[in-house]
Amino acid sequence: MRLEEEVERTGYFWLPSNPDNKLAGTLYIRDGGEIELEITGLLGDFSKELRKLAGGERIERIVGDVEKIGCVTLDDCFYLSRTISFGGLSKSRIYVHRAFVGVLYNDKEEVLFNTFRFSVEGIDEWVGLSGINVNADGNHVIIEYNRPQDISFSLNNGMNLLINFYTNLGVPTVREARISQKAYLTLISEEERPSEEFIATAYMITKMFCFAIDKTVCIEKVKATSNLVCYKGNEGYPVPITVYYISRPYSKKIPKIDPNLMLFKYNQIQENAEQFLNNWINAHETFSPTLDLYFYSKEGAHKYLDGKFLSLIQGLESYHRRTSDEKPMNEDKFNRFLTTIIKSCPDETPKMLTKKLKNINELTLSQRMRRIIEPFKDIFGNHDERAKLITKIVDTRNYLTHYDESLKPLAATDEELLKLNLNLEVIFQLILLNIIGFTREEIVSIYNNNVRLKQKIQRM
Repeated sequence: MRLEEEVERTGYFWLPSNPDNKLAGTLYIRDGGEIELEITGLLGDFSKELRKLAGGERIERIVGDVEKIGCVTLDDCFYLSRTISFGGLSKSRIYVHRAFVGVLYNDKEEVLFNTFRFSVEGIDEWVGLSGINVNADGNHVIIEYNRPQDISFSLNNGMNLLINFYTNLGVPTVREARISQKAYLTLISEEERPSEEFIATAYMITKMFCFAIDKTVCIEKVKATSNLVCYKGNEGYPVPITVYYISRPYSKKIPKIDPNLMLFKYNQIQENAEQFLNNWINAHETFSPTLDLYFYSKEGAHKYLDGKFLSLIQGLESYHRRTSDEKPMNEDKFNRFLTTIIKSCPDETPKMLTKKLKNINELTLSQRMRRIIEPFKDIFGNHDERAKLITKIVDTRNYLTHYDESLKPLAATDEELLKLNLNLEVIFQLILLNIIGFTREEIVSIYNNNVRLKQKIQRM
């Protein structure tokens, strides 16, 4: 989660079940969504705190009143450190998973939302729609603004997704007149849903933007509303609730967005955007491990090239296992073959042999990579160039997995490993484009018109 400004505010905090015991403290919310609370005193009574100290008990919920922020609910907390003093000041550092600013929830009250609004870095460039028109004629300049219409999509999980456009009109001065437009995404549910469902859906959508923009972009400016939390009872205006939490994907470095280097933009999927979105969300059910491994490699989770390589190749192997049940040998024929071998072995043959023999009726990594590359084989050169690439992938995977010294001279290292990673990243991007709905011809066209993709292809 990207923050425009980190939070460091003092206030009073207490347990919802013990509102009379208010403690002074400081709330910290840092870029990335990391939340920490420092308090002076004990949230519970002395004997209970001693038992918590021994057992490491978590704190389900803390509420508070914070300067310049107002009321806040802190959920799913645990102690980072505690000093329980006999006769002196007790102090605690508490880690907080989620903060809901603008509302005080009761002890066991579930956090439910109807709307969840957020933005993502690069969304304005990806959507590419602007209501600002400037006409200049000599000394006359006319600036007009017509807000673009909201774009609505129905998601298969029962939510609606809107792309909204918000306008900020600066107060005109003698020297300046300013108008700006910002795109937001809003998830809407007619029925109240747990906050976790909105957060999970926003996470999947944010990852789609990371993929489309080909950058690690972050979620930002998260606000939610619930029809159950209103200014004047249930018939009043819903209270805007600012939500903070650690969210992936995240990069400390703010990305530079170049529309010309994106994998695809809104105008390329405009006619079938709803289906593309649902394909992406549905893919998380089938390809969740595959997608996680890809985004780990893109987010810089691996400090070293070999870690990134293993993440990418494991992800590709996971993808193929989930899309193909191909076996080298017919299942019935293989079972007869296996039975014959087992029968010919001594009675004391361990069961482990049976398990190992079953694994031999699996495609090799080399075969899987050939199947994966086949629809886009021309992108990776001629037959010999593709064979060389696959051989280098297999040798490198085998060495980094088993560290067999005989394979070391065959494995890629340093610059060669960097080139190998770039090729694997392109393979991943091509198959993900196919998963969300692009045809082979469209994917080839995307490659031919994308400078960044072409730069990643490195002949081995």
